[in-house]
Amino acid sequence: MRFELNLSDGAAAEAFRIAERLKDAGRIAYFAGGCVRDALMQRAPQDFDIATTAHPDEVEKLFPKTIAVGKQFGVILVVEGARAYEVATFRKEGEYQDGRHPERVSYTDPKEDALRRDFTMNGLFYDPFEKEVRDFVGGLQDIEKKIVRAIGPPNRRFQEDKLRLLRAIRFASSLDFEIEPDTWKAVGENADWIGQVSPERIRDELVKIFTRPGAARGLMLLSASGLLRQILPEIEAMKEVQQPPEYHPEGDVFVHTKLLLEKLEQPSAALAFGALFHDVGKPPTFAIRNGKICFYEHAPLGAEMTEKIMRRLKFSNEEIHAVHECVANHMKFADVKKMRAGKLRQFVARPTFDTELELHKIDCQSSHGMLDNYHFLKEKLREYAEEELKPAPWINGHDLIAMGMKPGPAMKPLLEELYLLQLEKKILSREQGLAVAKRKIGN
Repeated sequence: MRFELNLSDGAAAEAFRIAERLKDAGRIAYFAGGCVRDALMQRAPQDFDIATTAHPDEVEKLFPKTIAVGKQFGVILVVEGARAYEVATFRKEGEYQDGRHPERVSYTDPKEDALRRDFTMNGLFYDPFEKEVRDFVGGLQDIEKKIVRAIGPPNRRFQEDKLRLLRAIRFASSLDFEIEPDTWKAVGENADWIGQVSPERIRDELVKIFTRPGAARGLMLLSASGLLRQILPEIEAMKEVQQPPEYHPEGDVFVHTKLLLEKLEQPSAALAFGALFHDVGKPPTFAIRNGKICFYEHAPLGAEMTEKIMRRLKFSNEEIHAVHECVANHMKFADVKKMRAGKLRQFVARPTFDTELELHKIDCQSSHGMLDNYHFLKEKLREYAEEELKPAPWINGHDLIAMGMKPGPAMKPLLEELYLLQLEKKILSREQGLAVAKRKIGN
């Protein structure tokens, strides 16, 4: 199939220069995999991988800067400009023993290389010199029909690399494709084996599923396949956990969470996982009191659970903190109109507030629909736009000690009160603050 790919600038141009050098050395060099799929779908390719008949040693000699990231498997990173490009020798693979890596590889031709890849849409090559798509696996037809189909026997593909189970879900949800029936059946049959995959690789796929279009569908496919039960049993446990209908006419906790994911638009990982985990504390806190459903303290418990889950999946401390704050604080938004002015300023000045506010909005939109607190906070942000929301406190512990106050636990609430008065502009200078502190200590 003839296809014109723009190779004039950016990553495509750099990848073309790499392919050109390989061709000048007498080797075949094709673009491979996802970049070909994305270009055919008129999506901007994120990465350009190159497949070639050149062996790894030869690739290293041809280019001044390389990284032997997977040389034993025929893979070399070639650094061009500010980017690194994967250059892989056409290969076929032996048996997989660890659920990820083949025991051995041998070098081969483009057709055999295509046959060992995961899905037909990822098994395409593009000849940038002839401007021709090379399709040995029916990938063009499956892209046209919007189908995720394993290359060859699906069970074998998934048993070779268990991460492909999650990749099938990710491609189906983010590309809005259907998973071919035999491939889908194999996903379910092999779901129990996902535990053989490292937490880091699982985490990376989950981030892609929940931060890209189709996040809600990704959740449903994870659940229907049995993968959610293996990876995030705390989310699967939300099913059939009923909620007070006056606040949640949409249904149970799982349905509510799915609705939040439907409202995500190019979210950060913090917002996506905040939406996913915000009610994770509801199943263990479900109770009926005086004939009414309640979830007392589900937010703090959910924040603890969130931290444990994210540590299990090897998220960074920074990512864990951001999502923990979203979960811990999401119920506080119901009380913002009742907060004293200084407390409200402190509340909105926190680094994670913008993410929490967006979470609050989609939380409301996915339940009772009332956005009065959201609009109240947006108005307050406009009101505070020219203010310093976190000024340095005028009074500190040393000042209180100098006034004769003994160091101890009583100092903290007094310092907090003095700072709130400062934020509320009831203390306008350090001198006024010292005077107020003296009076309070005297009392």
